[in-house]
Amino acid sequence: MKEAADPVARAREICLRQLEARPRSHAELAATLARRGVDPDTAQAVLARLAEVGLVDDRAFATALISSARANRGLGRHGLVHELRRRGVDADVIAAALADRDDLDTHDEEAAARELVRRRMPAMAGLPAQVRTRRLAALLGRRGYPSDLVVRVITEEVVDGSLD
Repeated sequence: MKEAADPVARAREICLRQLEARPRSHAELAATLARRGVDPDTAQAVLARLAEVGLVDDRAFATALISSARANRGLGRHGLVHELRRRGVDADVIAAALADRDDLDTHDEEAAARELVRRRMPAMAGLPAQVRTRRLAALLGRRGYPSDLVVRVITEEVVDGSLD
């Protein structure tokens, strides 16, 4: 690959290549440019231009990540916040993106946790209830569900035997 002589063109090319692979947050692109040795002023100018034309939009990125992670990975609200923070999205943007979602209220989060437990239960059919309880509680905790919800769902779905 031929390196662009113009630092702005080089930085833009790096960002566009990154965005071809998957959507990225402003912070992720800034970190990539810094790792690649791009001057901070050049990086900021390129990122500002990409934001201006709509290629870098942390709000849209957060909304898309919430939808994807919720549907594909079964993440709870805390798990979503953690994932967005890890990717460098500002707290204000995270709060706004979460506020836009109707399916992140307590009732829907509980339904998602129950669905995740139900999907995992067949694989644990031969295990004692105590082992299933421990494993499912750990799974829900890793996915970012609040501990009170984890206890309630596990108690109702496993311990009370509704899925035994």
